[in-house]
Amino acid sequence: MSDRGVGAVSAAQVGSRPWPERDHAALGLPVSFDLPVVGHLDALADLSAGAAYLEWRRYRHAAALHTDLVLAEEDRDERAVDAFAQCAARIATALSVSQYVAERILDNAVALRDRLPRVFECLRDGVVSPTFIRTIVSRTELVHGRSYQGLVDADIAAALRKPGSWSTARVRDLCDQMVYRRDPDAVRERREEALKGRCFFTEAGLDGMGTVGATMSAERAAIVARVVERLAAQVCRHDSRSKGARASDALFALVEHAPFGCDCARPDCAFTVVDADEVAATAARIVIHVVTDTTTLTGPVPAANTTPAATTAAEGAAKSAAHAQARDADTTAAAADQVAIDESVVGRTSDEETTAEASAAQAISVDEAEAVEVQAVDEDAAADAAAEPELVDGVGFVAGLGIICGAHVRDLADDPEAVIRPLGDGTDTPLPATQPADLYRPSAALDTFIRARDRYCTWPGCSKPAWDGDLDHITEYDHTHPERGGQTSATGLGAKCRFHHLLKTFGDFVDDQYDDPDHPGRIIRTFTIPEGRTVLGPAYTGFDTHPGLDMIVFGDPPATGRTARPRTPAPDEPDPPHAPSRNTPDDDRNATETDCATT
Repeated sequence: MSDRGVGAVSAAQVGSRPWPERDHAALGLPVSFDLPVVGHLDALADLSAGAAYLEWRRYRHAAALHTDLVLAEEDRDERAVDAFAQCAARIATALSVSQYVAERILDNAVALRDRLPRVFECLRDGVVSPTFIRTIVSRTELVHGRSYQGLVDADIAAALRKPGSWSTARVRDLCDQMVYRRDPDAVRERREEALKGRCFFTEAGLDGMGTVGATMSAERAAIVARVVERLAAQVCRHDSRSKGARASDALFALVEHAPFGCDCARPDCAFTVVDADEVAATAARIVIHVVTDTTTLTGPVPAANTTPAATTAAEGAAKSAAHAQARDADTTAAAADQVAIDESVVGRTSDEETTAEASAAQAISVDEAEAVEVQAVDEDAAADAAAEPELVDGVGFVAGLGIICGAHVRDLADDPEAVIRPLGDGTDTPLPATQPADLYRPSAALDTFIRARDRYCTWPGCSKPAWDGDLDHITEYDHTHPERGGQTSATGLGAKCRFHHLLKTFGDFVDDQYDDPDHPGRIIRTFTIPEGRTVLGPAYTGFDTHPGLDMIVFGDPPATGRTARPRTPAPDEPDPPHAPSRNTPDDDRNATETDCATT
């Protein structure tokens, strides 16, 4: 037994000076919690930046341990418990965490040090939240050790430093975009391997339960989910099961061809017994919305004239010239896969059940379009131009799923069920913004454009898909005098999930959006809490993935006219599917419920 007893353990061994005993004023912390609401919010924002800095320091110390204990031996270390495992074990013991958690800390630290040094600086500066770091590290593993990993790091860091807010989904999409466009061959090979590894599995659980799962392509998973959700929704409001429990029962009913029903036991319930096969057979078609460029549909292109990142195309003094040339670029966003549609989710007519598309005015060659992007490359990334792969490829965006690689887009486009439909006719003619008979309701073209542009709910931090949410008039629409209220236009409408639409409606939160004077075609969003603190909207939108979106022009709504005043529903009457919630009796109810066909 060791002669070092518990009492011999010194303060240095168990930790340094406790944080509560440190000088809070010297740390820049409020000395009291007796603050106004704005003071608390300011403190929380400051502490978030501080937490990012502390996380940066934690990773720096972990990386230093890796340098001291692992780096010299890792290439030849073949021990069962190698230097990396032993280094992680030291961290695990010191922090009282599992070996797995310690190894994850060490992995992140090494990746940030070696693969993502510019992103690491963003963490230090409080530009990116620690919660997003694991997403960035995991989504960039494909570029590890490749000649262009520095370019990907620069692209992501430049995007993170743009003014605006982020969500997990937007950070994920940003990383995927930067990775996928770099090395289409590597991405294609990785996707082929992933498809080969698709599987079905069951797993016994506790208390007589079990788990059933399957891996498949993202679009197939989305279709399965929507079919199950549609059947699970065939119950009345008195059903006692949770949403997840109903979905579990619905999946079994579909597989077993068994009846599915509401469990309320009320004699007047219309959903006592529901034929699962009949629901599936008569269900409206499910549409998987995909946004991409026409250049992506044609395949990878030479890398010599391309920019490292679409997100950097809006940066620097060259932006104005790039934008002027880009107005002539054919960056048509096209639909890639149309299968079936669940009308209870999407709520549109059959002619509108297409994927999102967007196009610029006139076509020029691919080389010219890409040369436009070169002008806006930031200097650090341009210095690494020699590291570019031979080919680069575009990407697609699948509503609710995120970024997919160009090869995946082309596979979807080759499906016999796919419908590829550009938005607009390739001319400078403005597209209609409203429905002819109702200036309150957006045209199908504008509806599609806004969802492709916003991609997710625009509220800071929200990752709910725009395709499943509401279109909100930023300024309340005046039904009596349309020229006096909020306009049904690209600038006047924004995507919100139902919760945040309700929050704006019934809370005292205020949002605004207006044209960006420095970047024609783009908009600036702000969100202001009741106490007056203002936060910028998303820093990363569809514009950054498909720059051609900001070339689309919509006609101004008529300055005069009168629209029919919508019926005011009863207080307990639910809003129809896929329609904005009630702000006031005259707000955005049913803004997309009766869209006409896409032009």
